[in-house]
Amino acid sequence: MRSHGVMGSVGALTRFGTVLRLGANAGASMVGAAALALAAINAPAEAQQPPQPTCDAAEYRQLDFWLGEWEVTVQGRPAGQSVISSREKGCLVHEQWTSAGGGTGESMNFYDRSDGKWHQVWVASNGSVLRLSGVLENGSLAYASEGKRPDGTKVLHRLVFTPNADGTVRQHWTTSTDDGKTWNDAFDGLYRKRSAGTSGGGGGER
Repeated sequence: MRSHGVMGSVGALTRFGTVLRLGANAGASMVGAAALALAAINAPAEAQQPPQPTCDAAEYRQLDFWLGEWEVTVQGRPAGQSVISSREKGCLVHEQWTSAGGGTGESMNFYDRSDGKWHQVWVASNGSVLRLSGVLENGSLAYASEGKRPDGTKVLHRLVFTPNADGTVRQHWTTSTDDGKTWNDAFDGLYRKRSAGTSGGGGGER
C-alpha cells in the first residue's frame, strides 16, 4: 500500500514538473512576442514611411540656365543687376532684382509636379504683383498670365526666358490690352554674367 502510494506521489510530481516546464515555455513565448510587438511600435518613423519626394527630376532644372549674378541691359543701356539663386534643395529659383533707377523686386519661380507647370510670383518695391505660370517651349521658359490694371483694364502678360549660345539670357516681357491681338514690349532685357567690379547705371525698370 505504501509502495503504491509512493509511486503515485512520484507520478504526480512528474506530471506537476512537466506542467511547470510547459507553463514556463509558454510564458517565455508570450514575453518574446510582446517584445517583438513593442519593438515594431517603437521602430523609427522613417523606417515605416515611404521615401519623401524630392526636386531631383529633370523638370526642376529647366530654369537653371538663369542661375547666377547678372548685369542686365535694355537695348545696350544698363538696366540693373539681378542675382538668381537655387534654394530649398533645388525646389525654388529665387530672383533678387535691383534696377539701375533704384527700384527693387523679388520673384519665386518653381515647378509644381501637381500640374506640370512652372509658376512665378513677382513682388516689386512699388507694390506691383505678378502671378504667372508656364512651361518649357523650344528651350525657352514661357510664362503667361491675365490681370487687371488699377483702372480695371484687363491686361495679358507674356514673360519668356531664353538661353543664348553665348551664355547670355534674354528676358522678354510683353503685354496686351486687346485680348492678344497686339503686344507691346514691357521689358526686353539681356542678362550677361556679372564681372568683378562692375555695377549698374542708367534707367530701366523690371
